[in-house]
Amino acid sequence: MKKFATPCLFILFFGCQSSPAPQSDKTAPASFSLQSVLGNADLTGFARADKPRTFAFPQDHGPHPDFRSEWWYITGNVDSSEGPFGFELTFFRQATAPTPTDKDANDSAWQTNQIYMAHAALSDITQKQFYADERLSRGALGLAGAQAEPFKVWLDDWSITQGSDDTFQIILKVKAKNFALELQLTPTKELVLQGDAGLSQKGQEPGNASYYYSFTNMQVEGKISRRNDNLPVRGKAWMDREWSSSVLDSNQVGWDWFALQLNDEQEIMLYQLRKKGGGISSQSGGTIVAPNNQTQKLNADDTTITVTHWWTNPKSQTTYPAGWQIKVKGLEHTLHIKPRMADQELRFGLPYWEGAVDIFSQTHGQKLGHGYVELTGYAK
Repeated sequence: MKKFATPCLFILFFGCQSSPAPQSDKTAPASFSLQSVLGNADLTGFARADKPRTFAFPQDHGPHPDFRSEWWYITGNVDSSEGPFGFELTFFRQATAPTPTDKDANDSAWQTNQIYMAHAALSDITQKQFYADERLSRGALGLAGAQAEPFKVWLDDWSITQGSDDTFQIILKVKAKNFALELQLTPTKELVLQGDAGLSQKGQEPGNASYYYSFTNMQVEGKISRRNDNLPVRGKAWMDREWSSSVLDSNQVGWDWFALQLNDEQEIMLYQLRKKGGGISSQSGGTIVAPNNQTQKLNADDTTITVTHWWTNPKSQTTYPAGWQIKVKGLEHTLHIKPRMADQELRFGLPYWEGAVDIFSQTHGQKLGHGYVELTGYAK
């Protein structure tokens, strides 16, 4: 696989969109894969996540341009007078080259080695309607970018900004084609360093890892708009931050990722990395976050994730897992995870399923909480 050599290739890869895009039924060309973005192609000149590091805040909330890839990722479940909703907002940064191109007086102000993409989605659980939108822009002329102080990441008029100097309270603003989000998120727990003190190893090869931290419990207040309505909402959200230059080995095709928020104030992050031909990578794992913010690292053999149902999207003809039984070492309940609605597939350049889920006790049947699940590498 070869790395992205030009902004044009990055645009082609992610769906040729530089303005708000409606949900598309087109899937990516067969030659494209997660390996093109997250594999360990020629990474000469890029920094690598190959050893533990000391995190520094607020600097690490901002961009890390020496690394090839980075994302700010937020999901949540909220309630309103018209029923529950799930939401997602993710900003991606991708470097097309390890260092900015030297400019001279004749160079265009549009020239940059940084490309930004954003995905936003809204799951209307009661109406069984899924809305998704995509934006793409180069990180030049103020069109898109990220900064640490004060924290902000933006693409056109979509943004995540810091709303308080005292805490990492953030404000989400999205005006998409068929919906809008204006939400305030306030952490109720300190951030969690995932993996080995923030180094999350995804592959066996050195450097196939990311620096990864999370806010696993954030209180949400604000409003959601569909069409012309304007609904006050309250609920919980989860924020993930990762940056790397490569994460996948050549035999890894995708992942199943779980962010689970239990009613007893425990949170569980799990991911299993799938291998070509079947099987799960030994680098799979996760974290349990206790009510007092104490963490317990989970290795691949500490969890058993069994698919109980499958669902095929009639529009894309892609089949995804649609129900799971999860056993976690040290957890009282065997968890049954069920999507809150079936169709939560984002059909952009690289289709993936990202959706709100309910959590039940497999043993006792009671509802234990809500969460979000991301499924990649299933689209053909």
